Amino acid sequence: VLMPRGVQPDISDSQLLVDTLQIPYVVVNIGEAADALERTLEGNEKLQEICGREEMAREAKINMPPRIRMTTLYAVAQNLPNGGRVVNTCNASEDYVGYSTKYGDAAGDFSPMSELLVHEVLQIGDVLGLPEQLVRKTPSDGLSGMSDEDKLGFTYAMLDHYVLTGECDDEAKKARIDRLHRLNLH
Repeated sequence: VLMPRGVQPDISDSQLLVDTLQIPYVVVNIGEAADALERTLEGNEKLQEICGREEMAREAKINMPPRIRMTTLYAVAQNLPNGGRVVNTCNASEDYVGYSTKYGDAAGDFSPMSELLVHEVLQIGDVLGLPEQLVRKTPSDGLSGMSDEDKLGFTYAMLDHYVLTGECDDEAKKARIDRLHRLNLH
């Protein structure tokens, strides 16, 4: 299920993936739903009073579309003739530092990549013969305008090495990884 929010330039990557793997697909544009929910929340005077702000917080705006996508995936799955299952797309690297959206990409009925670090996921892409532009694409949530690594403050290679060995040459980045991991243990 391809789920752009309105016009989304990186949806062409999703299209390339389904074309390459010859996967049947449907496009469900979540733009109107996301825009309507954002307007509803920002137009709620009582909510503005309680929150002390007129606009939604930046992180709330970034995480809302993934949660709408998950709702959409479950609706599609329940409409399939024999039912369907929703795949959690998180990997062990993201899970270690909590880099996912609760009830968004972190939700699902099963999680095939939960034990795989990012470098292992990339290896699978290579073995499957996926297009290089997909396998080596700069990871990004597609919503914040930043790469995952810019948002995290360290590279996935550094994170994977640390998870595997407990070693990190940069004390500040090690401290950040440790902090994010502790925060994610709830």
